[in-house]
Amino acid sequence: MKFELTILGSGSSVPTANRNSAAQVLNVLERYFLIDCAEATQHQLRRFRVPYNKINHIFISHLHGDHFFGLMGFLSTLSLQGRRGEMHIYADSRLQEIMECQMKIMRSRFVYPIVFHALSRREELIYEDKVVTVTSFPLKHRYEAPVCGFLFREKERERTIRKDMVAAWKVPVAFMQYLKMGKDYVTPEGEVIANKRLTVAPPPSRSYAYITDTLFRERFSGYVQGVDLLYHEATYSKEDEVLARESYHSTAEQAAKLAESAGAKKLLLGHFSARYSDVTELLSEARTIFPNTFICSDGDVFEIPAQKREGY
Repeated sequence: MKFELTILGSGSSVPTANRNSAAQVLNVLERYFLIDCAEATQHQLRRFRVPYNKINHIFISHLHGDHFFGLMGFLSTLSLQGRRGEMHIYADSRLQEIMECQMKIMRSRFVYPIVFHALSRREELIYEDKVVTVTSFPLKHRYEAPVCGFLFREKERERTIRKDMVAAWKVPVAFMQYLKMGKDYVTPEGEVIANKRLTVAPPPSRSYAYITDTLFRERFSGYVQGVDLLYHEATYSKEDEVLARESYHSTAEQAAKLAESAGAKKLLLGHFSARYSDVTELLSEARTIFPNTFICSDGDVFEIPAQKREGY
């Protein structure tokens, strides 16, 4: 059961020959979520063989062009291909105004429903189904473009029944649903059979967090405590920290500090300024603080494997 991130764009505002601007796809148990949608994102989806017709939810962190200029093109392609299912877009409410203005001028429309969900400036649950939740949280960027980060968390699965043990204790079929929920079984004679003797615990739930275009604030780590995989923008090196602060961005070193403070298990760096043709320096400065750090490149795939179940 996959929990897998595909990097579609690892650069910042100015794309390069090797790095497209911001876009990612997260596959959570065959639910595909598009995170940001820079120019040419639909080309990257094809290039890296992402089943883009399975994308039903798009999360836009903020309204700077390198994070949403590819959206209209992607949505238009889906319309031309005859899509019928709803597309849900989670973004600054002004994005709806932008899109409606474009469609009005073009005297056009999509052949499928677009459902907008306005992001607020507070931490909140914005999506939930039976296997995953998505929470948005505010970051700190330029005043004209408020930014949200996103936390995707797999829901804890039910416990697995041990058929041999429930048969041995003659547990009624009607009680199986309670065993899956962790309840102990009490026999007709009053003996309590511990749940862990009758079931196997599910693997731990997995999580992914996306933090982009923000000034460094250690308190932001509170939004993503214990996350398995953390993507954090690293637009600049620590030598350019003044430039990072002036442009409301972070350095690789600051990204590592936040990952350490959050107790993250793995850190991914991206959103690199086009001034760095070689980003190994940024990787080195981050690993000095947080060793389990990796560089993102277009087309990279990062999987969080399910851990083994507990033994009997």
